[in-house]
Amino acid sequence: MSTLAPLSKEELNSALTQLSGWSVKNGKLHRQLQFASFVEAFGFMSSVALVAEAAGHHPEWFNVYNRVTIDLTTHDAGGITTKDVELARRVNTLAK
Repeated sequence: MSTLAPLSKEELNSALTQLSGWSVKNGKLHRQLQFASFVEAFGFMSSVALVAEAAGHHPEWFNVYNRVTIDLTTHDAGGITTKDVELARRVNTLAK
């Protein structure tokens, strides 16, 4: 069981102001990205996979051709935590 607690509504709203492209959808941090090609999208996903594995925190994601959809939540905490916000920040850095 996670020792992290879900963020409060105020904490989440504050975090969202610093997470360009992210929103909350179905109780999860949500972002859709579009790339120039499938290879670029897949390369991005590979980069995120390495960061996620190192953090021990893995996204729910979906890829179709040049689009990648990412949802983040901490399942064992029952909501969005600081782990999700940090991974979202790293995703944004990799997407640049």
